[in-house]
Parts: sequence; C-alpha cells; structure tokens
Amino acid sequence: MSFFAILLALLIEQARPLGRSNPIHAGLRAWARTASRNFDAGKPQHGWITWGLAVLFPALVALAIHWLLWVFVGWPVAMLWNVAVLYVTLGFRQFSHHFTDIRDALEDGDEARARELLAQWQQVDASELPRSEIVRHVIEYSVLAAHRHVFGVLAWYSVLAAVGLGPAGAVIYRLAEFVSRYWRYRNRVGQQAVSEALQRAAAQTWTVIDWLPARLTALVFAVVGNFEEAIDGWRYHAQRFPNDNDGVVLAATAGAINVRLGGEALKVTALPSQLPEFSAGEADAESADSDSTPGREPEVAHLAQIVGLVWRSVVVWMVLLALLTLARLLG
Repeated sequence: MSFFAILLALLIEQARPLGRSNPIHAGLRAWARTASRNFDAGKPQHGWITWGLAVLFPALVALAIHWLLWVFVGWPVAMLWNVAVLYVTLGFRQFSHHFTDIRDALEDGDEARARELLAQWQQVDASELPRSEIVRHVIEYSVLAAHRHVFGVLAWYSVLAAVGLGPAGAVIYRLAEFVSRYWRYRNRVGQQAVSEALQRAAAQTWTVIDWLPARLTALVFAVVGNFEEAIDGWRYHAQRFPNDNDGVVLAATAGAINVRLGGEALKVTALPSQLPEFSAGEADAESADSDSTPGREPEVAHLAQIVGLVWRSVVVWMVLLALLTLARLLG
C-alpha cells in the first residue's frame, strides 16, 4: 500500500500542488503557536512537553484515523487517507517554483532578478552576491528543500509503514522540521517569545529524527551520481559543515555532480532580521572558504544536473519500494 500511496500523492502534487497560503499549513502554524504559547514555561521539561504536543499529538491523530479507516471501512479508504497525508507532507511543488524562477532569470542573464528572487525565497540580503554564489546557494537551498520535503518524508513513511505506522512517520518528520525552524524564526524576529529550553528540545529532536533520512539521501545521491566522489565527500568533507545532517547531504551532492558547495557568503551578508528560516550551516567570514567542498565553480548548467539528480533519486526510491511491495505480495 505504501508504494501506491506515495505514487498517487506525487502524481496529484505535480498536477495540483498545495498553494503557499493553504488552510492546512495555516492550521499547523496556528497549532505550533498555540502549543508554545500555552505550554512553554521555560523549563526543560516544559520544552519537551510542548514539543510532544506540537508534533506527536497530530501524528497520533493521523495514525488513529488510518487505523479506524482500515478496521471499519477497509484498506482502500485507508490508503486514500495515506495519500492525503503524503500530499500535505511531501512534494516538489512546495519549493520548486522558487528554483525554476531563479534558474530562468539566470539563463536570461538577469542576475538582478535572480538576486531579488533568492532574497524573497530565503529572506536574506543577496544584493552583493556574484553569479556563481547565486547558483551555489540556489543549489544548496534546493537540495536541502528536496531532502526535507521529499526524501526525508519518504524515508520515515516507508520505514514505519512496514509496521503499520506510515502516516505517523510522515507527520512526525515534517512537523519536527517545521517547529524547529518556526519557533526559532518567530523568536528571532520578535513575533513570539520562545524559550531556550523549547528551542533546544526542538533542535535536538530534529537532529535525531533527520539523522537516518540525511544519510539515506546522501547514499541515493551517490548511487545516481558520481559514487566514488560522493562517498569521498561524505567521508572527508561532511565534518566541515557545522550542521552535520545538512553537511552530509551537501557533501554527497557536491561529489555526485562535481560542484563546489558550502559557500557562506549569503549568511555573512544576511541582515540580523533577515536570516533564513533554515540554512546549510553557519560560519564567520574568516571560515567561509574553508567550509567549501572540492569541485568546479557553480555554473547555471549545474542547476539542470541537480534536477536530474533529484529525479533519478526519486526513481530509485520508487523502484526500491516497488520491489519491496512485490516481494511482500509474492511472499
């Protein structure tokens, strides 16, 4: 069932993606605000309770609906519920329009427009970035977005679907990433006070939850790209990224298509109130170049390679799931 649920969700999302201002995501943002406002009292135990309510409670609701439908209505309707959950939690179209617009601007030679679009996407000051740095950061943000919106969700949904917990896996992964980013962002811009204890709990749990998906994404990128270079980048260069999980993904990406990643120019020039809601890592000006991977300077042609890398990775995921589904049916 997991294979067909994922396939249908991806096809529907390609045909009719969720809009940026959709009621489902608005409701989840309101839920995260409500949880932190009512239960975040500043102590470590309150941080964990708040995180559990914000992330685990919706996951348990999604799982309960799945099992109720399975038991009382039938597996076809339960599968449709899985499709709905996956449609909300994964999808390229939640971020790909940013990538496409920036790529088109660069191909047309309109670097000013590309900088403007990048700044709007990540809420940063990109006015001084040269062309190669625009491309580099577009690659980094896009790869991390693909990992978080697609491959990470696929990983936890597929793993937990083997024991009947697929919807919970998808919801936990996406909400864990969201609340970690959202609470940090709202506290930083002064929209809502969020305690250090809650931010720490959210960051720690997100790091743990993303550990396995990040390495699975890196492995698939290696398989569909330059395997030897990707593994070498993973092994010898991932430690240069302060955020280990993001570093694994970016190092594997750099090796897979032989491009130099890890640039920190955007973070150095970002205004304090305009920092991105998520980033590939943080570093000071002196260490910016030392955090870069080996490889060629980023060029617009690398953007097409990224698209190919991501889609080949999706095909590998689907083939593996199809084989597992067939083995289960035959077994």
